[in-house]
Amino acid sequence: MRYHLQYASPIGQLLLTSDGHHLTGVWMDRLPEPGSAPGDRIPALLQTKDWLDAYFLGEVPTGELPLKAEGTPFRKLIWGLLREIPYGKTCTYGDLAKQAAAALGRENMSAQAVGGAARCNPISIIIPCHRCIGADGSLTGYAGGLERKKWLLDHEQGRGRAL
Repeated sequence: MRYHLQYASPIGQLLLTSDGHHLTGVWMDRLPEPGSAPGDRIPALLQTKDWLDAYFLGEVPTGELPLKAEGTPFRKLIWGLLREIPYGKTCTYGDLAKQAAAALGRENMSAQAVGGAARCNPISIIIPCHRCIGADGSLTGYAGGLERKKWLLDHEQGRGRAL
């Protein structure tokens, strides 16, 4: 069974999804899947709501959420590396490509491949793909839109502003 919970955030309505035990998605600009049930009593969704409340209040959220991101092994590797980027910090796609190459025992990896995996991140904000930037420091590529990416980065660096 699939469950959903709507979350009103400063960057717009977020859709939280769960399989009943794990958080499976944090989506921007998306409606619940047909047949999914309201998840206002699902612990994983309630924990995520609390995590997001803290995050949007400007706190560094603590505690591990029960995440279950569906994807290829490569995407899961990239999403794991994204989770290692500290709150308020950024990392380039190229830096992540070097880390991924090392983890896979390869000599190199394309930054574009990392960007493609980041773009498919089903658990935005919590798997912080917004913290990944271009080699020249530019804000490139974000499924939620560059305005939201900028807002999230500014928020994490204590420079909150209206969206």
